[in-house]
Amino acid sequence: GLQLFTFFNEIDNDVEGTLKKIAAVGYKEIESAFSKKGGYYGMKPKEFAAYLTGIGLSWKSHHVLGAPFKLPAGAKMPTMPDGKPMVIPPMRNLQDNMQELVDEVAEGGVEYLVCANTPIGSLEEINKSIEVLNKTDEACKKAGLNFCYHNHDAEFHTVEGKVPYEMMLTQTTMKMELDLAWATKGGKDPVELFKEHPGRFPLWHVKDLDASMEIILPVGSGTIDYKRIFDASKKAGMKHFFVEHDMPKDALASITESFAYLSKMLG
Repeated sequence: GLQLFTFFNEIDNDVEGTLKKIAAVGYKEIESAFSKKGGYYGMKPKEFAAYLTGIGLSWKSHHVLGAPFKLPAGAKMPTMPDGKPMVIPPMRNLQDNMQELVDEVAEGGVEYLVCANTPIGSLEEINKSIEVLNKTDEACKKAGLNFCYHNHDAEFHTVEGKVPYEMMLTQTTMKMELDLAWATKGGKDPVELFKEHPGRFPLWHVKDLDASMEIILPVGSGTIDYKRIFDASKKAGMKHFFVEHDMPKDALASITESFAYLSKMLG
């Protein structure tokens, strides 16, 4: 599958054309994310699901924001190249819009709702985020959905003596979408995580990193040993995996390279 955030900078200019290109590469499953057009790339949930089905793609998962982020005191919005403040469209989030988001994803026939990111800069923020995650997990179960949390590398760094990811694993019953590259950058071996918490990781994000762990690369062109990780997929409980490359210069070339590598590796 493919996480559509890979095409964040371009998909809203031509939603249907972009999705057709993704299908033509050979991808079969889609995980959606925030769209500048609003809704689900400018569509209603059932409309988006129907369009994907019509071009041979299956909508498996959708990303949403957890508790909203706030700018630190005294901080200013980033500026655009012309010097004007960056305008970020309002994003719905699980703290304020949870039931609405759960209902929409259920309406679209999607299997998984995923929290893409949530504030974890202090223990107070972590505890508040965990409260939101637990409430969402309960609502998803009632709606027949599976709920997961998607990590970056920050979740594996100590905050006031605690590791946020460990708190999430022990203080919730939700599943996890493990971003394998960010976990690796955070200093955690994905295979060891699978051994410690078998069956907890039904979704994966698959991307690669250079030796410095700073540059994101197409899968197979970096330093992560993906054969070793995929060999442990049963222990993880993996059901679906999504290629992702955060805003590459050429998204289509990137996902094509990743697809070719994974197809060969997985036979």
